[in-house]
Amino acid sequence: MYLHLGQNVVVPVETVIGIFDLDNTTSSHITRKFLGDAEKAGCVYSVSDELPNSFVVCSDICQKPSGQSTSGENYYRSNEMKIYLSQLSSQTLLKRSETMRFEVTI
Repeated sequence: MYLHLGQNVVVPVETVIGIFDLDNTTSSHITRKFLGDAEKAGCVYSVSDELPNSFVVCSDICQKPSGQSTSGENYYRSNEMKIYLSQLSSQTLLKRSETMRFEVTI
């Protein structure tokens, strides 16, 4: 199943690591550093031109290079992770992901 992040962007539900509220999480310097490092590495993608309300961290399991470390800068450089900035709220995305999981279990 796929999770619709807004506009024309969808990601496989099984690749979603976390859905985060941008206002609440960016108050932490650790989160700001994480997002800054990911942006420098080219792993941050904006779903829309609107002001983002949330970000979704996804593993890129389809393109994971074999034998690569998943720590530090190598994790970003090997494109094992993608971060999507979405104009949708984290609650909306969470509800959509739960609906997808419910449909899968039936």
